[in-house]
Amino acid sequence: MAYDFDLYVIGAGSGGVRSARFAAGFGAKVAVAESRYLGGTCVNVGCVPKKLLVYGAHFAEDFEQAAGFGWSLEEANFDWVTLIANKDREINRLNGIYRNLLVNSGVTLHEGHAKLVGPHEVEINGQRYSARHILIATGGWPQIPQIPGHEHAIGSNEAFFLKELPKRILVVGGGYIAVEFAGIFHGLGAQTQLLYRGDLFLRGFDGAVRKHLQEELTKRGLDLQFNADIERIDKQADGSLKATLKDGRELVTDCVFYATGRRPMLDNLGLENTGVKLDKRGFIEVDEQYQTAEPSILAIGDVIGRVQLTPVALAEGMAVARRLFKPEQYRPVDYSLIPTAVFSQPSIGTVGLSEEQAREAGHKVQIFESRFRPMKLTLTECQERTLMKLVVDAETDKVLGCHMVGPDAGEIVQGLAIALKAGATKRDFDETIGVHPTAAEEFVTMRTPVAG
Repeated sequence: MAYDFDLYVIGAGSGGVRSARFAAGFGAKVAVAESRYLGGTCVNVGCVPKKLLVYGAHFAEDFEQAAGFGWSLEEANFDWVTLIANKDREINRLNGIYRNLLVNSGVTLHEGHAKLVGPHEVEINGQRYSARHILIATGGWPQIPQIPGHEHAIGSNEAFFLKELPKRILVVGGGYIAVEFAGIFHGLGAQTQLLYRGDLFLRGFDGAVRKHLQEELTKRGLDLQFNADIERIDKQADGSLKATLKDGRELVTDCVFYATGRRPMLDNLGLENTGVKLDKRGFIEVDEQYQTAEPSILAIGDVIGRVQLTPVALAEGMAVARRLFKPEQYRPVDYSLIPTAVFSQPSIGTVGLSEEQAREAGHKVQIFESRFRPMKLTLTECQERTLMKLVVDAETDKVLGCHMVGPDAGEIVQGLAIALKAGATKRDFDETIGVHPTAAEEFVTMRTPVAG
């Protein structure tokens, strides 16, 4: 049977665009459908605009610390409208780049909502197209719990388009999105409270990292409330919101921002017209080659719920394109040793196993830790401390995990990820000469284990 396309991609986010571009480069006839914005969550309402807001939030402390270096500044004023307008301009520029990337790669772009009408057929804007392979890359969507008054709350999508900076905000959640946005709003001057229903945020991260960040955020004046959850939200006559907690307390705020999880974006996708199955969490079920229960349909990225990170979706998209159209170049995605950053303030960088994961996996471990006040702060009143930690297998000397809380943690850990991927031992770290004076050199100068 002759198909209209070799590959039809639903979703022009990071994974979908990468797969489409490379498939086209390998000679396939490819189309991409997108109903919202080119670049997906990351470019439009995720990592890119969030990082821009994080940069903006950092200036308050930069101005404060400048005095120690002899700079005297007039009173600084922040304008939310300017920041958001400049952010929007940059995102529009990136949308254009994504459009050019697709079109210049020879990919056909269909703008509208695509729906599956069969194993090899898609309908969009009243037109039907057939494809040998269909790739679902529709990503995820913020989920707000359906509590009474939930319509008064916002999620991460809306946070990027607020008309003004709330004077008071409640951020609800304990994952990296909640922690990052709490830091953004606090840094920009909003009275911020972070509520999390558990004992301590960032479940799954190394225990020392979680505790250290808690201490540093508390020092900065961020109001952290653990074992706290909202039962209902009521709008007040003056426009403010009253959040009633499950313990009976009432908090009055101007904005309630939920960052309590994301769901796969499967709305009106037409999965019922195919043999595609979902797993028990509601994500699309795929095998090791991203194939669904319907042989002609594949899925990648956040919609399969594995590792919900942009670079992972990119790797998965590349793997699909290679396997289908350039099999001699195919290699499976390695999900071990994926470096991760949390752009909290201070930031987190981590790669490999946490101490808890290493012990649970049966490793006999040695732990190396260093806590210090960064050199930049020695001329200031700021008492922030950096944490660096290595988890080492005591029997093989192999470094199993690197963890950092402090300035530029993500930048530093990216390089360490290569070392861990290459199988570096603690001896390799010890024999590497440090760059002085930097914080990064601390990773190669830790000599005495703190625990084993």
